[in-house]
Amino acid sequence: MNINRLLSAITPLAITGGDTPDLDIKGITADSREVGPGWLFVAVPGVSVDGHRFIDSAVEKGAAAIVCEQLPQHLSTAVKQIRVASSADALGHLASQWFDNPSAKLRLIGVTGTNGKTTTATLIYEMARLMGYKAGLLSTVCNYVDTTPYPTEHTTPDPITINRLLAQMVDAGCQYAAMEVSSHAAHQRRIAGLTFTGGVFTNLTRDHLDYHKTVDAYLAAKKLFFDTLPATAFALTNADDRNGAVMLQNTPASRHTYSLRSEADFTGHIVEQRIDGTLLSLNGREVETLFTGRFNAYNLTAVYGVARLLGWDNEAILRAISRLVPVAGRFQAFRSPAGVTAIVDYAHTPDALVNVLDTIREVVGPQGQIITVVGCGGNRDAGKRPIMALEAARRSSHLILTSDNPRFEEPDSIIDQMEAGLDPALSARTTRITDRREAIRKAVRMAAQGTVVLIAGKGHEDYQEICGVKHHFADSEEVKAAFQEL
Repeated sequence: MNINRLLSAITPLAITGGDTPDLDIKGITADSREVGPGWLFVAVPGVSVDGHRFIDSAVEKGAAAIVCEQLPQHLSTAVKQIRVASSADALGHLASQWFDNPSAKLRLIGVTGTNGKTTTATLIYEMARLMGYKAGLLSTVCNYVDTTPYPTEHTTPDPITINRLLAQMVDAGCQYAAMEVSSHAAHQRRIAGLTFTGGVFTNLTRDHLDYHKTVDAYLAAKKLFFDTLPATAFALTNADDRNGAVMLQNTPASRHTYSLRSEADFTGHIVEQRIDGTLLSLNGREVETLFTGRFNAYNLTAVYGVARLLGWDNEAILRAISRLVPVAGRFQAFRSPAGVTAIVDYAHTPDALVNVLDTIREVVGPQGQIITVVGCGGNRDAGKRPIMALEAARRSSHLILTSDNPRFEEPDSIIDQMEAGLDPALSARTTRITDRREAIRKAVRMAAQGTVVLIAGKGHEDYQEICGVKHHFADSEEVKAAFQEL
């Protein structure tokens, strides 16, 4: 692509160097290891590594142009040097331009919040397909271009990967796309340059404080997504979350709300719920769904609101909602021949864990037995560990503390920190089993007919990360294996 056409997407502070005014750029990257002759390298200051340190390496590999915030002192004048206020922001706009602005050719819906992002984004994608449209998805579990899956490593990929996938969606004939927008992605400007048709806020509770440090900073990152929506977009927020109104304060987008408890544009009401489904009322119309729990009622109400804001037919929307199925690892139920039910759920924050356990309690009643297996990830927010254990113990008949993804921490040390949140009475009905496989088997062996076993924290993940190595491990597989041993 011609350098001038590419740079028309940004506003440089200064441009120097370069022997060729109409330079033809062969590729763009923010990873110096990917640079080839004639490429544009964008030096982005990262969380742990500053891309400016690799400018010389990029030039050695043939980079013809550099975008950076600080111009190198001794760089060859043959290399075009473009100084910008924010390299991260510039990368997003350049990536979008490089792939011919694919987001503008789709109706792109972004979903942000602490809990419910994956389910809500996935269900928007599934809804579009049930309505007869081709669609794409960018999510924690998997990326989809129409029906073709692409593995994912981050909740929200880097700008080049995002735009490449969106361009593939356009080429595949997709008209709609849904994507999770993480707080990291908003703060790091990974979504810069994208044209959103709408944005959805689910809720906000404690999470990612290892990165954001404070809840206020975490909130600000979420709000930034709504602040940068275009006036042509819609912003749909959870009116029952105290931070919902905050998201709408400065957005140029049209403002809409959904709720289970108060007046809103789109309202949901649980009429009846079971362990395998819920009769839900949406704006006064009842629909039978395959989802359980108040949190899923919120997710479905948000999806209903998005569908209505996209202009789809109300009757067709209700029929499609009745056909939606739960997302893998999100309140995913398994039942043994002996009458034991196991729920695998991704709940890895205190609030998410409370939501899942309260839902199970509503179904099984005050006398029902609940056994919870849960751990906490290593090298993440340690402050939530005792809270997770406390909330789980309060709501369970028996609690088993185990390992999650310890990463580079000692699993027993993480469990110690979780156990510190328990008083003697709660500790008396808590067991420590570091080996997650054995913890799941123990829970299943303990369960009598009618007991519900909750395995929380990893959900869809098919690995356990230990000392930087991902070992195959899937809670769903372990549950099935444990059931066979009964």
